[in-house]
Amino acid sequence: MAEFGLLIREAKLKASDGRTAEAVEILRGALALWRGPVLSGGGGPVIEAASTSIEERRLTAAEQLFELQLALGDTAELIVEMRELVQQHPLRESLRGQLMLALYRSGRQAEALDEYGRVRELLAEELGIDPGPNLTKLYEGILRESPDLAGPEPAAAAPVVAVALPAEPPSTLPYDLADFTGRDRELAEILQGAGSGGEQGPRIVAIDGMGGCGKTSLAVRAAHRLAPDYPDGQLHIDLRGYTPGDQPVTAGIALDTLLRAVGVPGSLIPDDVPARTALWRATLVGKRLLILIDNAGDAAAIRPLLPLSPGCLVLVTSRARLVDLDGAQWISIGVMPPEDSAMLVAETLGAERVAAEPEAAVELARLCGHLPLALRIATARLRNRPRWTLQYLAERLRDETRRLDELSSGARSVSATLRLSYQALDEECRNAFSTLALHPGSDMDVHAAGALLGSSSRDAEDLLEMLLDVHLVQQPEIGLYTFHDLVRSFAHSLLVESPEDSAAVERLLGYYLTATEVACDLLYSGRRRRSTGIEPSKAELPDLAAPEQARRWFLREQTSLLAAVTLAERRGHDRYVVCLARNLVFQLNDLGLLEEFGELSRVAVAAAGRLEDLALLGVSLSNLGVACWKLGRLSEGLEAARKSRDVAVRLGDLHTQAHSESILGQFNSLLGDFSAALGHMETAIAHERDLDMPRAEAESLTILSTLYEQWGRYEEARDAAERSAELSRKLGQHEGLPGAITDLAFAHVGLGAYEEADRCLAEARALYGDAGNEVNLALTLALSADVENRLGKPPRVPDPAELALDMMRTNSSPLRRAKVENVVGRLRRRQGDMAAALALHTHAHELASSLSYRIEQAYALAGMADALGNTPDATRYRAEAEQLFTDMGVPADHRRS
Repeated sequence: MAEFGLLIREAKLKASDGRTAEAVEILRGALALWRGPVLSGGGGPVIEAASTSIEERRLTAAEQLFELQLALGDTAELIVEMRELVQQHPLRESLRGQLMLALYRSGRQAEALDEYGRVRELLAEELGIDPGPNLTKLYEGILRESPDLAGPEPAAAAPVVAVALPAEPPSTLPYDLADFTGRDRELAEILQGAGSGGEQGPRIVAIDGMGGCGKTSLAVRAAHRLAPDYPDGQLHIDLRGYTPGDQPVTAGIALDTLLRAVGVPGSLIPDDVPARTALWRATLVGKRLLILIDNAGDAAAIRPLLPLSPGCLVLVTSRARLVDLDGAQWISIGVMPPEDSAMLVAETLGAERVAAEPEAAVELARLCGHLPLALRIATARLRNRPRWTLQYLAERLRDETRRLDELSSGARSVSATLRLSYQALDEECRNAFSTLALHPGSDMDVHAAGALLGSSSRDAEDLLEMLLDVHLVQQPEIGLYTFHDLVRSFAHSLLVESPEDSAAVERLLGYYLTATEVACDLLYSGRRRRSTGIEPSKAELPDLAAPEQARRWFLREQTSLLAAVTLAERRGHDRYVVCLARNLVFQLNDLGLLEEFGELSRVAVAAAGRLEDLALLGVSLSNLGVACWKLGRLSEGLEAARKSRDVAVRLGDLHTQAHSESILGQFNSLLGDFSAALGHMETAIAHERDLDMPRAEAESLTILSTLYEQWGRYEEARDAAERSAELSRKLGQHEGLPGAITDLAFAHVGLGAYEEADRCLAEARALYGDAGNEVNLALTLALSADVENRLGKPPRVPDPAELALDMMRTNSSPLRRAKVENVVGRLRRRQGDMAAALALHTHAHELASSLSYRIEQAYALAGMADALGNTPDATRYRAEAEQLFTDMGVPADHRRS
């Protein structure tokens, strides 16, 4: 404020001495000190009064500037700036009058009169008064086109006399960093762009990128490389568009600096900007000069500095891509590739220290977001603290809440660099920037952004594109936006808990819940809709008109949706936790992401318990039972399924009761208690038929088919699988169909109908396609290899059995892995590879025994015995297997051969 006051007084002195152009430049500099609202958003009446007083000083200075510019004959170029201030202060008559005068002098009389009509209506509506006499007099003068309102006659242009350049070519380029590293591709692009200029003007190559990405260092390196091609001089001017603590350099001051650099005496430099521009351009005619314009805030600051000579090269750096700078070749630079980051760390810190801790060096670069400024600050701190290890600094940087504080050294700070980009935004963009940081995922689309902002997706996209222009967000692909890690940390540092932020989070959760409901209805036909107790979101949804669109959206948003559940849990929105989790587990189960399925189900159970909502608790427990069954966590799953059934019985919720009975049947089947399992399955299927739940019935029938197949009751297994497949087809090829057909193939194998089994498996593989559930697809592939071998078909390349084993090695379903390894183990025995068979059956036995998966435990023991031949171990394994089969009631002539 003190500097602002000094500049205002200086401008008044210049204006009183008739040096209007200089006064304009000084006032522009004073107003450029303002970075945003003062004392915004806090305090009581004392602070509010102070804030109002300070804002009044700014407005008065702006009006003084407009008055001087109007006196100089400036009109059209002022209108946009005037309109912005009028919109902020619509009742300020003096400002409105200046806008009316500028419009009138620009030949826009009708618009000037419209402005008077608007302010008259506004004053009457808001205050019940008419415009004051000064504004009324101006209106009347415009109405009758008074000659008193005409602007000043343009002054006769003084002849421009070019000044000869000094004998010694000037060079004011900054020094080239000795440890400059990487950026080979970008440097080559700049050098190529500099050499492909035309004959109609200077070549302009501009570099844009986020703060701290190394634009200036790259431009300086390019300028030094190109210097020999520009023998008349190489100049550098920092416009300070984004410099901490500094006001941007005005065009007048920049031209004064450049003119003096090429040897023009101060006494010959004109006062006003147009004359300085003319002298600058005349002086460079026929010359080959390189000009590096660094740190530009907008195109208007650059245009007066551009020479006309085609022999000149202008390099520009800016955080924003200045699209209105015509004729420029733009080169955007982002963060460094990991390999360049590693080189920079080694170059600045020393190869020996990096070699001693290579993994910590990689992590350090990652935590710095591969941002050159952050990397240089981090390595500078390590150089100054020789006792610190790379690992120690990496540990300090892992804490996101203090990461930006750690990346500060002397006058350099990542936070300060980012803050300048933030402060250069208008208020709407600043608010959007901090609100969008509430999104919990790595990427967001325009619909999620619109939900957060409470706007349409198009308006959200416009704001995101503005942030993209100044590199505060990145765009990994069309329609998706993301924050750089350090920018996200900075945005989080701006957040203060407020009702507006809480409302934004709830809008986002509501949007995700509504969108997942729509997607699930499309993808999982027959799924029962349940009341969520939450009003549907009014946010604009993505196009989810067809199942394939819903599937792509679900896959793309999967990480964000999981993060949204975590966000809801952290903020105490338990109903959103439960309802979102219920929708997401369908997708996770379909994709075979079982660990995520299990964890999400546990979170939902805890949230439902906090809500004391028995209906939601029953559903969540039932889903947890399914997850535990697939993960092989039988004790936890049995308990969850029993609790779920008990809750459903208390509520009279037959839907959840049926689902719980089905899961209990599955668990008893796994444990080898086939009679108990059959009772649960028959109860479940009866309820599902009575309630007309075809999708649930189809799923239960696949479990029943598997139960019968394990029991050796192959005809019944076939009938259950056929009924399941029939229901699935009626539902429109829902995701359970290939599994039902694979179960049917197992029944056909048990009956010796290998041709039928082969046809079923071919259909199942086609239904899975390239992106099927790997847990289920692996079993289909393993059985396919087994059946094709039984039929005497030549082996396929690649071997489906090996593909199945590869899938299971990276999967989290030990139950399915044990079964796949037993199937492939039997195949390898028939192929004569006893060593491979023994290894597979042995591992299957370890898995099945640890899970109490009795049927696969028995088949693994039998397979181990067959692979070992006539040995004592084989005899023992065979006896153990026989005991298990007998206990489960599986007859010897009805076992898998």
